[in-house]
Amino acid sequence: MTHEEMQARMLQNPVVQAEYERLNREEFAILDEILAARKAAGLTQAQIAERMGTKAPAVARLESSLASGKHSPSINTLRKYAAALGKRLEVHLV
Repeated sequence: MTHEEMQARMLQNPVVQAEYERLNREEFAILDEILAARKAAGLTQAQIAERMGTKAPAVARLESSLASGKHSPSINTLRKYAAALGKRLEVHLV
């Protein structure tokens, strides 16, 4: 059985489906927040990358990884992204 087949089978369970959707909403909320902050700052991915000390494709991968949910960036990477925007990262448990 492939990963995709297993995932499709598990998502047929309403409990698993609900948790999957909840987790995806959290990932998209982070993505929405960082994209809104970048737009409000009027910065491009290339400008953010320069401020982070990296290349634009790395910032593009960071943003797309949050959209795809296939990779979660490290706290350190998110901290650098926030600093590039002149902000700081806060993590809260609720």
